[in-house]
Amino acid sequence: MAEPSAPSAHTSPSAHTSPSAHSSPSAASALYPPDARDKLTLRLQNAVNGFVDSPRAAVESADGVLEEAIADLTHMLTERRRTLRTSWEALPAEGAPGEPPPPGGTPATAEAGPTGDTEQLRLALRDYRETAERLLRL
Repeated sequence: MAEPSAPSAHTSPSAHTSPSAHSSPSAASALYPPDARDKLTLRLQNAVNGFVDSPRAAVESADGVLEEAIADLTHMLTERRRTLRTSWEALPAEGAPGEPPPPGGTPATAEAGPTGDTEQLRLALRDYRETAERLLRL
C-alpha cells in the first residue's frame, strides 16, 4: 500500500489540509522530499561504508552530503517562506483595535476587512505554524 505523500515545501498554502488528517506523523513532519532525502542518505551510507578503505575521502564525502543537505534545506525553507508571504502580503492591512482610523477610514476591529481576507490570514498563520513546528522538530 502506498503511503500518502506529505505536502512539499513548494505546496501552496491552501493546497493541503492539516497533516494529521491525511498522513502519518513522520510523513507530515518531513521537510525534505523523500527522493532527495533518499539520495543523500545513500551517499552518506556510501561514505560510511568506504571509511575502512579511505578514511579521509569518506569524511570529505560525508562533509559534502551535509553541505548539500544544508543548502537544499535552506533553499526549500526560503521558497516556502516566499510562498507563505505571497499568500497574505497583498491583503489590505488592518490597524490595531483602538488605533485612530486612517484619514477618511473607519476604526479597525477584529471583523475589519472582507471575511475572505481573515480566512486567508488564518490559513497563512496555520501554514506558518506547521512549517515552524516541523523545523523545530529537526
